[in-house]
Amino acid sequence: MLSAVVRNLARKSRLTNVHTTVKNLTAVTLTLRILMSKEMSSGSSGGDEVSKAQTAQPSAQPTIFSKIIDKTIPADILYEDDQCLAFSDVSPEAPVHFLVIPKKPLTGVGAAGPEDQMLLGHLLLVAKKVADQKKLEKGYRIVINNGPDGAQSVYHLHLHIMGGRQMTWPPG
Repeated sequence: MLSAVVRNLARKSRLTNVHTTVKNLTAVTLTLRILMSKEMSSGSSGGDEVSKAQTAQPSAQPTIFSKIIDKTIPADILYEDDQCLAFSDVSPEAPVHFLVIPKKPLTGVGAAGPEDQMLLGHLLLVAKKVADQKKLEKGYRIVINNGPDGAQSVYHLHLHIMGGRQMTWPPG
């Protein structure tokens, strides 16, 4: 479908009337934005995560995140302390997309108890610190997926921090 839009743009750009060409370019730009929006909302990348989340379950087996914590899987680590780790997402959904995970093996925010209050606050402060380092002055979104309907595909608590573009509303 995009190739048809590009072919149409090429044909229309041969027009000699500048006003008509600008008008057509504006229409094509709007069409491309709509197509890209539909592609993203149909779940071209996120849809796969939703499918994974429907079958994912907490397990005693190490998760990908626990393997990143113990360094058996490499990651682009942005921040680390004794309580948590922040690293770049390997499948970014925004120009800046990183994760903050606790070193404590919490399966999700739903599994957190009163004893985790300080840790949960620390994760948010680390998210802010790394967002500041990434120069996300215009804002960012923090997402925590919890359970199958929340599209949680890895049962290790993790915060997604996304920025560098205008976020849409409503999410999901």
